[in-house]
Amino acid sequence: MRVTTVGVVGAGAMGSGIAALAASAGCRVVLLDVPGDADPASPNRSAPARNGLQRAIKSKPASFMESAAAGRVRTGNTEDHLAWLAECDWICEAIIERPEPKQQLFARIEPLLKPTAIVSSNTSGIPMAVLLTGRSERFRRRFLGTHFFNPPRYMHLLEVIPTAETDPAVIGAVRAFAERILGKGIVMAKDVPGFVANRLGVYGMVATMRGMEQHGLTIDEVDGLTGSLVGRARSATFRTGDLSGLDVLAHVTQGIGAATGEDFALPAWVHEELVGKGKLGDKTGGGFYSKTKVGTLTFDWKTRQYVPQQRLEGGEIGQAIRLPIAQRLPAIKTLPGAQGAFIRQHVVDVAHYTLTLAPTLAYDLVAIDRAMEWGYGWEAGPFQVMDALGLDWLRAQFIAAGKDIPALLDHAQGAFYRDGEYLTFSGTYEPIPGIPGRVSLAGLARSGRVLEDTGLSRLIDLGDGVACFEFRSKMNSLGQGVLEGLEKALRKVETLGFNGLVIGNEDPRAFSVGADLSLVSFAVAAGAWDDIDASIKAFQDSVMSTRRAPFPVVVAPAGMTLGGGAEFTLHADAVQAHAETYMGLVEVGVGLLPGGGGTKEMLMRFTSELQQYEDTDLFAAVRRAFKLIAFATTSTSAFEARAFGYLRDRDRISMNRDHQIADAKQRVLDLAPGYLPPAERTVRAIGREGIGNLNYALWAAKEAGQASAHDVRVGRAVAYVLCGGDGPARDVTEQDLLDLEREQFLMLLGTRETQERIAYTLKTGKPLRN
Repeated sequence: MRVTTVGVVGAGAMGSGIAALAASAGCRVVLLDVPGDADPASPNRSAPARNGLQRAIKSKPASFMESAAAGRVRTGNTEDHLAWLAECDWICEAIIERPEPKQQLFARIEPLLKPTAIVSSNTSGIPMAVLLTGRSERFRRRFLGTHFFNPPRYMHLLEVIPTAETDPAVIGAVRAFAERILGKGIVMAKDVPGFVANRLGVYGMVATMRGMEQHGLTIDEVDGLTGSLVGRARSATFRTGDLSGLDVLAHVTQGIGAATGEDFALPAWVHEELVGKGKLGDKTGGGFYSKTKVGTLTFDWKTRQYVPQQRLEGGEIGQAIRLPIAQRLPAIKTLPGAQGAFIRQHVVDVAHYTLTLAPTLAYDLVAIDRAMEWGYGWEAGPFQVMDALGLDWLRAQFIAAGKDIPALLDHAQGAFYRDGEYLTFSGTYEPIPGIPGRVSLAGLARSGRVLEDTGLSRLIDLGDGVACFEFRSKMNSLGQGVLEGLEKALRKVETLGFNGLVIGNEDPRAFSVGADLSLVSFAVAAGAWDDIDASIKAFQDSVMSTRRAPFPVVVAPAGMTLGGGAEFTLHADAVQAHAETYMGLVEVGVGLLPGGGGTKEMLMRFTSELQQYEDTDLFAAVRRAFKLIAFATTSTSAFEARAFGYLRDRDRISMNRDHQIADAKQRVLDLAPGYLPPAERTVRAIGREGIGNLNYALWAAKEAGQASAHDVRVGRAVAYVLCGGDGPARDVTEQDLLDLEREQFLMLLGTRETQERIAYTLKTGKPLRN
């Protein structure tokens, strides 16, 4: 059962986001909404769907992974174009959150469906059984819930809610499509109001607000206590509310409350002063927080006015946040004052609610932890949090608060997780279910598959004669220790006779942010120029060693892939990128140029594409490379990286990060039979004529006030390398260009302005224009 064409009905934030994700993944998409005009001849008839598509195209962060994907979406309206759904393999309803309109829509589309079509609802809490009223047995077998989280592109969680009548083949098809093509982490949820993540997450938000009022705390204090400190997203409670929308929060709490009979009511001031006055969060420019020219303001629920933000960063809380989570969570047991009393009461309350409801929400507690991690950005799920706090402590807190002891806590024998097993709802322990398609580097390391560990890097046996080299420095920066670890890894892979090597990691933030600038700054301050020269040469050699290895090397970037991280990626035999790869040669931001082969590689890649044709203007290749480097152009996805030229047509993209290492391993195995390293390359460099053209463009930018004098100096250094030096046109080797890179890198590093830029970036994390 293959899904290639997707229909989405409802072009609001969720519907247009789902359409953008499916189109980005390569599907053809039909996006429908209600008619915008009663007149069938009106050009505005399909305006609601067109406008939804345009909002998705213009959204920040971007809903589409590349702008070209929007061309795969066809927009229409539910009066004139409903028949378009007949061609769709999967139809996802994402209209208003009320049962009646959804039921009416399903009645209209049922006669149109082809026999293999799947229909789902993206409701955030309405039980599936309610939506199926009046539908045929055939429809019921092809129907289930698919609850995406906003924004659909970025939130990993997809809750799949089958009914008792859903065909198991349909469940399997949706799961396979969502995991492999859309890149989602699947949690099977039971058909109850709010499902898993929203039922627990929204309860936690409501409980947080009530606890804040009870203990007299501020929004700033509470967000400081309910974020990283307790293993949750940095956006904590109120910032998360602004991101999702206060109108959405009010609607969901009202809906879940009505469906369950539980009290999910938000405080009166949320309705009166924020929702009622259109202060709905980020989409309206203000909610719990408001960004102004003078800085961020926070809503004071006591005075009902906005006041300057006061982040909670110091003292015991600031110290605790820097600890590993296993030490961080127990630290809340001793936090003093109202803040300590609030956070202890909060975690105890949420733990009790979770323990009580868990068996009714999901099929196992692992699914609950994953739902909160993937859907709400928690670092650790609620049962992992309980284990870290200690079950005996929780039991004592429940008794002190006058709460009953949930049966699930009574079943636990010291912990919910132990030795690779988890507590089932029946009271036994079973192996933790794996994530389909995932190769876990951490799991392999725990099972003794580490071949080499230097502290800053690690080499792991993936099986089948493939190893994986991990950067393990801060933000995976590339210092001498990491490069030495790579050298050892390459030797070991060759000595062991392995098929090849993957370079990748499981860091949720970055593949690598590039060279360690602090080491560069220290060496400059010490005047160790010979050492700096040698270090640059060693970096270049390390990057080139991956290309010259006698076995295939596949790089698996994800997240920030900047500077040196991008240079390693550019030199791989093949790249298996995660869809969310943000790749760029960003060295000009600190007054340098890519000195680890990046400048060389962009020239050779683009020139090689052109010089195979007669009478080609090779300056086009130089100009293309110059624009990427001089403007520090960074992709917002792997698809955009391919459009820019950072990735080649033969490089592949994994939509699901859980699959990426396995996909990269398979790429190595595909390349290994009969592998020979690529030959050294030579290209035609255009010399001083190209330099003159680029220098004129730089002069024009400076005259227009778009570039400083030092920006021009950096740009000229880039131009010098890309043109092969200031001389006549000539054939240049890779080593010729590497030597020019190193020369110009050192020249720029010796300038006061570049040193100031490096120092400023190290201090603030931001670029300096000087």
